[in-house]
Amino acid sequence: MLTPEQLAALKADIAADPAFASVPHNSDGAYGIAAAYSLDAAPTFTVWKTSVDPGEIMRNGMDWTRVDNLSVGKSRIWEWMTKLGTFDASKINIRAGIDATWVGTTADLAVRAMVYEHCKRSATRAEKLFATGTGSDASPAVMGYEGSLQYQDVLAAWNA
Repeated sequence: MLTPEQLAALKADIAADPAFASVPHNSDGAYGIAAAYSLDAAPTFTVWKTSVDPGEIMRNGMDWTRVDNLSVGKSRIWEWMTKLGTFDASKINIRAGIDATWVGTTADLAVRAMVYEHCKRSATRAEKLFATGTGSDASPAVMGYEGSLQYQDVLAAWNA
């Protein structure tokens, strides 16, 4: 459910797009607009994932020799991050843990870069609208809304 502020932002964004100028303000029109907002943003807008599976990281590109070279403290940080199930990369403390673990050598920084590649994704047009941050690959944004926009959201925005 969108907040009143998000509904106002959506209403303004729809009104500002000439492609939607002739779309009827009914369920059919709302469905088409919701579908457009559920596509990937163009140009690409990168966001932090809110659910990262550590197993995906460990199975896809992990340099296991680097884990063995971690100090006890860094190893404990990484162990806790990976054994709790999924983690939310949009949280500053999670990224601080990644940064604290994978720091120092060129090889460890390469692991950090690989971990971060698993922590981001492309946003939809709706997610981009409600995100905060630059949305670049180097500086992903944090989502204020996640998922596909529903036609009811568009109807509510038109009536906001």
